[in-house]
Amino acid sequence: MDAIEVPPFFLCPISLQIMKDPVTVSTGITYDRESIEKWLISGKNTTCPVTKQVLTDSELTPNITLRRVIQSWCTVNASHGIERFPTPKAPISKAQLVKILNEAQSPQLQIKCLRRLRSIASHNETNKRCMETVGAADFLASIINNIEEVSIPTPASSATDDHHGIFEHNTLESTKASDEALSLLCHLQLSEDRLKTLFQRNAKLIDSLVRVMQRGNYESRAYAVLLLKSMSEVVDPMQLTSLKTEFFVELIQILHDQISRKASKATLKLLINVCPEGRNRIKAAEAGAVPVLIDLLLDSTEKRATEMILIVLEQVCQCAEGRAELLKRGAGLAIISKKILRVSQVASDRAVKILHSISRFSATTSVLQEMLSLGVVSKLCLVLQVDCGSKTKERAREILKLHARTWNNSPCIPTSLRPSYPC
Repeated sequence: MDAIEVPPFFLCPISLQIMKDPVTVSTGITYDRESIEKWLISGKNTTCPVTKQVLTDSELTPNITLRRVIQSWCTVNASHGIERFPTPKAPISKAQLVKILNEAQSPQLQIKCLRRLRSIASHNETNKRCMETVGAADFLASIINNIEEVSIPTPASSATDDHHGIFEHNTLESTKASDEALSLLCHLQLSEDRLKTLFQRNAKLIDSLVRVMQRGNYESRAYAVLLLKSMSEVVDPMQLTSLKTEFFVELIQILHDQISRKASKATLKLLINVCPEGRNRIKAAEAGAVPVLIDLLLDSTEKRATEMILIVLEQVCQCAEGRAELLKRGAGLAIISKKILRVSQVASDRAVKILHSISRFSATTSVLQEMLSLGVVSKLCLVLQVDCGSKTKERAREILKLHARTWNNSPCIPTSLRPSYPC
């Protein structure tokens, strides 16, 4: 391709690459579909990149003539190593989508239709947004909400055996449909407005997603937590104040099982979003969050993951139940202290906040001695000597002053650090 000059009007103004699927916007400028869709949808822009004019509508008109010229040019120059782009599939129409959604109402056709919709959504962003406009998200949520809870009846006769077999078959089909619907709903990557609307119209959705997480299918559990994370980022925090204990139990189980790095990060982000509310912190602590988070912290080597774990721990340790769980873990105080000054300023700040909560509200004689013997006090003295943020230093100084009678003259503090101890 380097040996031949590409006509400039073949190039997309955004990507500067040869256009595979040229489309024209309302200002008359032609772009490659993938690039302009990313500009309009992912970038949330409403203007033409070249003219800077506001687009009067979001319609992308295929420039069939230009596409054919480009394809012909590619064919003629095949000897130069230029491959001809295949003719792109046309975006789905609303009428076609509505027809498929209507067919999916039939239990016999539902899974087949859902898989077809998944294939359509994978073609381009236009298809995804078209699905949004025809109400696909609410339909998919209804399938997830209708999943039956698995409860196996005890057979007492041949009649009940037959009933049991039918029950298991229906439950299996319901589960398959729910898994397909959840997968598609995640891949649609709904806009913020659509996510808010989805949450408001489907009061049962959180409970339904918790049931999905309880079933044991790793892929669906991951999709459930990804969808919950996305919703938690756009809805009013006050709408997430009455979450059930089961919600936290399943999130902690996903962290424990380490389904995937993506699922773990989504779970941590979800906990960060919901734990500022006091009752949620208590529920997270009672669900076993602290020991799992401490174990993850022991193994964590990635900066962002470590920061997120410490943020969740700091939130949970703002309640008495969380602090009590932390102090039960032999490695708890030690690993938190170890992360100070070793990861990032964010990690150091959160770790010192955790120690601040412990020293203010849970500082028994044995806890204070443990902090001294584990080197926590020495680390706090070190914080005062280095550049790690004024608020972090202020909290460290407050902790040391608070327990000066116990720690000030301790031989456990290295001689080099004693001058840093605040009098």
